[in-house]
Amino acid sequence: MTHYDDFRAFLDALDGAGRLVRISEPVDAEPDLAAAATAAARLGDREPALYFTSVNGFTDARVALNAHGSWANHAIALGMEPDTPVREQVAELTRRWDDFPVAPTHREGAPFLQNTLEGSEVDLFRVLPLFRVNEGDGGFFLDKAAVISRDPDHWDDTDRQNVGIYRLQVKGTDKLGLQPGTIHDVAQHLRHSEERGEDLPIAIAVGNDPAVTIAASTPMAYDQSEYEMAGALRGAPVPLAKGPLTGLDVPWGAEVLLEGAVLGRRREFEGPFGEFTGHYSGGRAMAVIRVDRISYRTDPVFEHLHLGRPWTEIDYLMGPSTCVPLFKQLREDFPEVVAVNAMYTHGLVAIVSVRPRQGGFARAVGLRAMTTRHGLGYCKIVIVVDEDVDPFDLPQVMWALSTKVNPDEDMVHLSNMSILPLDPSSSPVGISGKVVIDATAPVEPDRRGRHGHPVRDHPETQRWLRVLRERIKER
Repeated sequence: MTHYDDFRAFLDALDGAGRLVRISEPVDAEPDLAAAATAAARLGDREPALYFTSVNGFTDARVALNAHGSWANHAIALGMEPDTPVREQVAELTRRWDDFPVAPTHREGAPFLQNTLEGSEVDLFRVLPLFRVNEGDGGFFLDKAAVISRDPDHWDDTDRQNVGIYRLQVKGTDKLGLQPGTIHDVAQHLRHSEERGEDLPIAIAVGNDPAVTIAASTPMAYDQSEYEMAGALRGAPVPLAKGPLTGLDVPWGAEVLLEGAVLGRRREFEGPFGEFTGHYSGGRAMAVIRVDRISYRTDPVFEHLHLGRPWTEIDYLMGPSTCVPLFKQLREDFPEVVAVNAMYTHGLVAIVSVRPRQGGFARAVGLRAMTTRHGLGYCKIVIVVDEDVDPFDLPQVMWALSTKVNPDEDMVHLSNMSILPLDPSSSPVGISGKVVIDATAPVEPDRRGRHGHPVRDHPETQRWLRVLRERIKER
């Protein structure tokens, strides 16, 4: 299984597969970088990663956008063939999930130690070619960095070390704003440190091994290690280094490493920001990070995440890594669950295929999806379909919705449910109605409708599907 120890190796792999467009002619940081990423997102399955090496106003800037931003790029990140269908990518992610945990390894000589800024020399603007992704953003943001923190009450327990992707607003040469959502592990770490009257040590790695980025965007349990999950996803231990200031475990191959502390009981206005929902999130009081040290590779590559109106890179990055844990959590209670497609806006809409056990079973599965660890804050609309409906094939899902749903009887509506505050439809913020749509054929003792004679595929269809894929690949 192919894996990458740093971001540059991933870019080389994308380049070798014809999935990277290098742009050497001068461009403006705003609006060209974001506009180019938006245009790439409109290319559908053909959208490439972008690598800019000449940005007006910056000296030797190197900016990479859309690295995970297509199914082909996502497959390459996992060491798979670029033409691997999305359902097969999710199935392979599910298989690799079972290899968890794969313990990381520690290496000396991390490339980010090549250059250092400390104390009064710390200057984020000197190292990072910052720009706004969406025109209404309240400032410059880091939005694809791995944020590393640890539970101060259990400092020696590396399983309680969190690696997550959170938006970070640049608020000065040595200051960042952090949005620690209440459902995120870093928020618990900060709460514990504030209860102790302390600041929270933190490290922020920019430009990482693509498997680390996928794991950092995956909803996991509080005491599960993202590094151990990244090792399972890439099929090899993740190389780590010790942060020279904080001692936190950080990705060995990071392009830039920021270290400092989240200031206890300090909040400042932060935002607005164009979020993964395709809407601006507004501004609110958020935690503050003081940056005390910057370590960086010579000529660092600034990896930035493009997000806006779906689909953009954030949807490819978070979609599959949302499907798998939700599938695993549902299967713990219901082995009849066949597949889960929760790729739409981080699972605000989820499609679940099941083998119904008895009448009303599909609704029970849909309700359980809403009470999983991830579904509690997401999973606003859950569509449940039969096992012969591929939840990743939207025409099949629409067929099930249009022929198996009687709106009078097949919709379960729940009021005043918890939802993430970023959902723009919530009212008040963080509260929303939710709905389960039962798009399965009734089974005993439910006898409604006339669904006893559906048209089914010929038994040889799957063999011919494989044959035709191979023929198309040979052309």
